[in-house]
Amino acid sequence: MAEFSAHEQHRGSAPDRSPRHSSPEIRVIVGAAIVGDGRVLACERAEPAETAGKWEFPGGKVEPGETEEEALIRECEEELGVTIAVGPRVGEDVMLGHGRAVLRIYLATLLKGTPEPLEHSQLKWLSASELHTVPWLPADAPIVAALPFWL
Repeated sequence: MAEFSAHEQHRGSAPDRSPRHSSPEIRVIVGAAIVGDGRVLACERAEPAETAGKWEFPGGKVEPGETEEEALIRECEEELGVTIAVGPRVGEDVMLGHGRAVLRIYLATLLKGTPEPLEHSQLKWLSASELHTVPWLPADAPIVAALPFWL
């Protein structure tokens, strides 16, 4: 598994490897800010219609009995066909769905595979100076603002 430097570890908290025991009303959504060579992977949504054409970090819902890390690894395999190593959190929790869900983004690195847009319209690797060249989903915008430190 890829390791993050001590510098990276102190800038964010370690991944939460414990199962989620949230109340049924609060759903945890995890996303991966996959970084490599000074760039981060951005994914263009294909659907639903109201978010198609907007950009996001890959990820999805934490299923019952899964840790956040397990969910993120599973989602990246399903959405991109890759295996990742999950690193520290990036940014703060972002509330979604009128408080019914929370988005948590983790830094990640590729361990195996080349990302393919299996569930997205297209993928782009963006440098810090290119982060604002795509229209991000509103929930991802606060994370985008925190990313230049990591690139």
